Amino acid sequence: MKRILVTGGAGFIGSHLCERLLNEGNEVISLDNYFTGSKKNIIHLLDNPYFEIVRHDITEPYFAEVDEVYNLACPASPIHYQHDPIKTIKTSVVGATNMLGLAKRIDAKILQASTSEVYGDPKIHPQPESYWGNVNPIGLRSCYDEGKRCAESLFINYHKQNDVRIKIIRIFNTYGTRMNTNDGRVISNFIVQALKGENITIYGKGNQTRSFQYVDDLIEGMIRMMNTDDTITGPINIGNPAEFSILNLAEKIIEITNSSSKIIFEPLPEDDPMQRKPDISLAKKTLNSWEPKISLDDGLLKVIKYFESVI
Repeated sequence: MKRILVTGGAGFIGSHLCERLLNEGNEVISLDNYFTGSKKNIIHLLDNPYFEIVRHDITEPYFAEVDEVYNLACPASPIHYQHDPIKTIKTSVVGATNMLGLAKRIDAKILQASTSEVYGDPKIHPQPESYWGNVNPIGLRSCYDEGKRCAESLFINYHKQNDVRIKIIRIFNTYGTRMNTNDGRVISNFIVQALKGENITIYGKGNQTRSFQYVDDLIEGMIRMMNTDDTITGPINIGNPAEFSILNLAEKIIEITNSSSKIIFEPLPEDDPMQRKPDISLAKKTLNSWEPKISLDDGLLKVIKYFESVI
């Protein structure tokens, strides 16, 4: 049994990670300030005597004796991270510093949940880990993009300077049960609009592309990355390389839900990337042949059923 700290443990992804780690026989501490996370996501875990929840903001120091830290805490959808951009930057940068300081002090292994947003609006397609990105450092999305880029730099330098055992993954668009209905992400937006019979809003012409990964595939990749030997630090892309246009996604959701919704088009937001697709060849090579198993159609059926139960 390992003792594992998950920051952002009550979030969409964090709650799935806590559940998986508990199922594998570990002791888990969920650390969350509940800005975007919810106790509803983890309430079913409270009967487990090896699960502990702590309300805490990682911009403030925290101490616990643990073997591993998964650093997931940070709002990840534009509607949330743009609500308080200074707080978003502090969560990524000050929060990472606090968690790295903890890992250094107790000699714990620590994984950073970075993001495909570090690539910005990419000029290379698909995006390999060697690509440095095309990011607007003062744009609307910069609080998240640059915060995560700085966090990666902090992780690498704590490793080089202080021998902290680090892991960095770059998470591409992920969806699944326990997503917030109002989080502003494209899949949750489209499903909620379709189930309510409202117009489905596409920003731009809908020809921009995304690659969508079901949360179970992400969790598998995260755990495999944490379990690699200490010479492997990353960053490593974790995502599904199957690429879909936003218009195609909207049409697919309307078809699956048998919705009467119509598609409408609005202006494209500032710095919205036109393409996003991971090169996962490094993950396949490094993480015991990891690759996504759940197709978009199968994953959408699971998420639509979930949203039908919560709307």
